[in-house]
Amino acid sequence: MEKSGVKLIEEPLEVVLASPRGFCAGVDRAITIVEKALEKFGPPIYVRHEIVHNLHVVSRLREKGVIFVEQLDQVPEGAHAIFSAHGVSPQVREHAIERKLEVLDATCPLVTKVHVEAKRYAEKEFIILLIGHREHVEVEGTFGEAPDQIIIVGTVEEAENLELPKSCRVAYLTQTTLSLDDTAGIIAILRRRFPEIEGPAKDDICYATQNRQNAVKKLAVEVELVLVVGAQNSSNTLRLVEVAENSGTRAIRIQSSSELEPAFLEGCSRIGITAGASAPEDIVQGIVEKICQWKPECRVRELKLTEEQVSFGLPLQLKSL
Repeated sequence: MEKSGVKLIEEPLEVVLASPRGFCAGVDRAITIVEKALEKFGPPIYVRHEIVHNLHVVSRLREKGVIFVEQLDQVPEGAHAIFSAHGVSPQVREHAIERKLEVLDATCPLVTKVHVEAKRYAEKEFIILLIGHREHVEVEGTFGEAPDQIIIVGTVEEAENLELPKSCRVAYLTQTTLSLDDTAGIIAILRRRFPEIEGPAKDDICYATQNRQNAVKKLAVEVELVLVVGAQNSSNTLRLVEVAENSGTRAIRIQSSSELEPAFLEGCSRIGITAGASAPEDIVQGIVEKICQWKPECRVRELKLTEEQVSFGLPLQLKSL
């Protein structure tokens, strides 16, 4: 049996949707800031870096008149500019002032918390061990708070081989979108090697990252395949793939239904779907719809772990809207 030239899969199929999934409060706030800025000031609105790491979100905003840049030199003096959800270094903020830019800050408040902690430890002359990926824009921003006092630690091997002066005071911070398991391993090594090390009151990994990873762990034991919706440059999306695979379940990352292939589903009676914190829900539903077109008798259900009720306020410049 065929439909639109695609051979339908004959085995019974159940699609299980992880919940929570997709947009978190920080991403939702960042996108809303851009949309409200367009409404209040009109295009063009400039955004430094992708507002969130998702091609579909970026494309939709670009169509509305948003211009994404990597350097503030690309923004005309005096223009409206938005910092992405990932945060920026103090050097970038100073550059914005020099160029007389009208800045709206869409940095996730949980990322801002890490910046505040970095500044606090730096003022006390601590060596700060920042657990994260060097190439990630969030880590670049946090590192800029105290570049002479921060050392980035990306792996357990780096934690094990780290050499510090015996007399120095040491603290650790973490990138918000890391794997809980990977971070716990690095922190355990740091605590063993530096018994007096200080850290934040609680892990800097955000509630949304933790909730989505916990949901994937629960999902992975029920299905034969986990589809993770999100971009290649989305750290939290890649961690969801890792969490599923570490649970012993095959995982495939896709950005949209256009990347979905019937071969992915072969031999599966039950597949799971989750989405990174910057993936829109309509993209997830488009994937479900395509699967159901291939397999009209498929059943769809939601596996709910917890209810998220977190929200973050808008900048003062936009609160009137």
